[in-house]
Amino acid sequence: MATSRSSERPLKPTDLRGILKYVPMFRDHIFVIALDGSIVEHENFQNLVTDIAVLRSLNINVVIVHGIGKQLRDMSSRQRVKLSDVYGEGVTDKDTMEIACEASGIVSQTIIEGLTHANLKCAITNAIRATQVGVIGGVDQLLTGKVEKIDTPLLKSLLSQGIIPLITPILCDRDGNSLRVNSDSVAADLAVELGASKLIYLTPFAGLILDGKIQVNLSLSALERALQKKSVEIEERLRGKAQFAVRALNNGTQRAHILDGRTNGGLLAEIFDKVGTGSMIHANDYDSIRPAKKKDAQFIYNITKNAVKNKSLAKRSRQLIESHTEDYFVYEIDESIIGCACLRHFDDAPLTAELCSVYVQPFYQDRGVGKKLVAYAELQARERGIKTLITCTTQTYGFFKSVCGFEDARPENLPPSRREELCENGRNSKALFKKL
Repeated sequence: MATSRSSERPLKPTDLRGILKYVPMFRDHIFVIALDGSIVEHENFQNLVTDIAVLRSLNINVVIVHGIGKQLRDMSSRQRVKLSDVYGEGVTDKDTMEIACEASGIVSQTIIEGLTHANLKCAITNAIRATQVGVIGGVDQLLTGKVEKIDTPLLKSLLSQGIIPLITPILCDRDGNSLRVNSDSVAADLAVELGASKLIYLTPFAGLILDGKIQVNLSLSALERALQKKSVEIEERLRGKAQFAVRALNNGTQRAHILDGRTNGGLLAEIFDKVGTGSMIHANDYDSIRPAKKKDAQFIYNITKNAVKNKSLAKRSRQLIESHTEDYFVYEIDESIIGCACLRHFDDAPLTAELCSVYVQPFYQDRGVGKKLVAYAELQARERGIKTLITCTTQTYGFFKSVCGFEDARPENLPPSRREELCENGRNSKALFKKL
């Protein structure tokens, strides 16, 4: 059943063009998708399956891990059985294990039916072997398990045949005994072992929420710091996912995503749209500022056009940008340019450079990107022997002065040629400078 129109994301031609850019990037990659039990029951589930079918049509390999938390709670309520633990994180007694096995079977069958309806092949396997967690803090965890071994060749063989491995939260030990495991933890272990490029948690939450605010893009180091701070408020059901995401990224997974599985089109938007719909946690090499290339000139021109229209940036043609590409540098996210800046040099003042064309796309403003671009420019200027960095602005005076430490410039702080330009261009820019 489709969700209401208000929750749907309309498809635009630009969406399709954007997807084409990612197709070669993700071809033959592995995505591990962890489905909360509540998402499997939601009316948007079949839309999610359709999204997974789209991924498969683009030669992206998918492994699905499912949870059973909601089903376990519902069944225990109907059967009036007290659960020793819901999520495979604490003690699993015999009664809880019996209901967990039943719930797992129901959820697995629902997923199989959905995948079959979408003409996708899948298989439940015993490719993951578990072992008992044992005694923690003097308490026997009984039938709670953890991953002991993953049969990677078997899983990759299935993927090579176009078969989606479906992993349940009930695994067997070496003797064939069933153990209850935490599905989010299993998903993280799989992502690492399979060399997955993405670990995706589909939840009933809009994303990773820290102190009441959804995090759109978060670096691994920033998330680690947040998890260590007792003062940072994290929704309890998201804390575990965040911790497992950290574990996966520290062991080689490139990206982890936490998003709302109830939003129609949300999965594809998160993967193929640079803005996305949920939260992306990225390894620390994600924030990337690099020198611009000739092929970047058109894109720099395109993203700065609106700033030129509202007169916050001086007009520069694509040809002018291309002829001075070596002076530009760009801020890149997943191979998409979201910000740029330029260091301009002067023949009549070789120890002075101007920081100009500092621009960040609107969605990424107020996220520290501009400050990083300025800091990078200062570093580059120092390495080139520049002693004074100037900037001329009409609408970002406060940013340069309060955030970046620039001071009001006097005429003698500016190269003669720049002073002349300021007088002639009619922009009435305010000039600032900074000693390096």
